[in-house]
Amino acid sequence: MPFYETVFITRQDLSDAQVKAITESCEKIIKDGKGKVVKTENWGLRTLAYRINKNKKGHYVLIKMDA
Repeated sequence: MPFYETVFITRQDLSDAQVKAITESCEKIIKDGKGKVVKTENWGLRTLAYRINKNKKGHYVLIKMDA
């Protein structure tokens, strides 16, 4: 299977527990599709390069997978 990396950004007003729950649901979707999550990195709250829907920051999460 090919190796992929995906970075997604969640809203700045979410708590760490909510970001973790979203990450776990994404991992479940990958596993249900017969993929394999190799590594997950939470990069934390970072400043965006430009505003998106009036948000200046976001929680960044990297998922490396075989899918």
